Amino acid sequence: MTAAAARPPGLDVSALELDALLKRLHLANMRRVHPDAITRAEEEQWSYRDFLALLVADEVAHRTQTRLQRLTRRAHFPYLKTIDDFDFTLQSQLRVSLLGSYLGPDLVTDGRSLILHGKTGRGKTHLSVAIAYRAIQHGFDALFTTAAHLIEDLSNAGRTGRLHDALDRYTHPHVLVIDEVGYLTYGPEAANVLYHVVNDRHLRKRPMIFTTNKPMHDWGRVLHDPDLASAILDRVLERGRWITLDGPSGRTKHLKLDPAIPQDGPGARVSGESVPENPEPTTASSPHTFQSRPCGMWRMPMP
Repeated sequence: MTAAAARPPGLDVSALELDALLKRLHLANMRRVHPDAITRAEEEQWSYRDFLALLVADEVAHRTQTRLQRLTRRAHFPYLKTIDDFDFTLQSQLRVSLLGSYLGPDLVTDGRSLILHGKTGRGKTHLSVAIAYRAIQHGFDALFTTAAHLIEDLSNAGRTGRLHDALDRYTHPHVLVIDEVGYLTYGPEAANVLYHVVNDRHLRKRPMIFTTNKPMHDWGRVLHDPDLASAILDRVLERGRWITLDGPSGRTKHLKLDPAIPQDGPGARVSGESVPENPEPTTASSPHTFQSRPCGMWRMPMP
């Protein structure tokens, strides 16, 4: 039997026919790279297995990168920041170990939530974006919005009978970031529409990340309803934490307007707890890591 006769039927295809087959299978990246891969495989005498492994691995990497880019665009981040970009040396109490469970798949699978509190310029938005982006890297989707935009959007939808459809935009993503709670003045419906989002996500164990410059006891005044504000905080912090960023403003640190952060400051303070009890699970350790305490249910002090 000749070599040609031994070839399995269907393998004698032209380059154009092969391209058409790859197109039909939606293997766009493989269509692009396979000619060079064939040339290299022939020159270096690769085995069939090595040749196939290279094409498949390259296709998987390309699809992963494409999906990451697509989900990042859909998240509507104001900018892209990672946890590696954050300068923890400016904080006396916050260390990357405190965020251990928020940087892994547990953020979504356990439905954890987080409120980042501090004055302007302390890096709250940076951290919220970095945590949400890490969730995207783990295969989940995320959405970033400001509290003012969310409240205005849902308030307008409620007045026109579209509240149910509008809510889906904020309850569907795996991770929701609500930035700048308390920075602007909201309408009287603020607490009501925000409660709808928080309660729905809480029931489905969907994580939420808030940033705010207001302490807990001011949320009732900011949202025009102390009772609903208390209910919102209870639901967010049942499986979450309140973390205060106390470092100097990152935007004006070159002016040295804030007092210097001591290098060996006190232990972690989370939601007013100065003595940590339970260790935060993390895959990395360093001389500067510390333990933190998970929050339970919180009741906002009534004014």
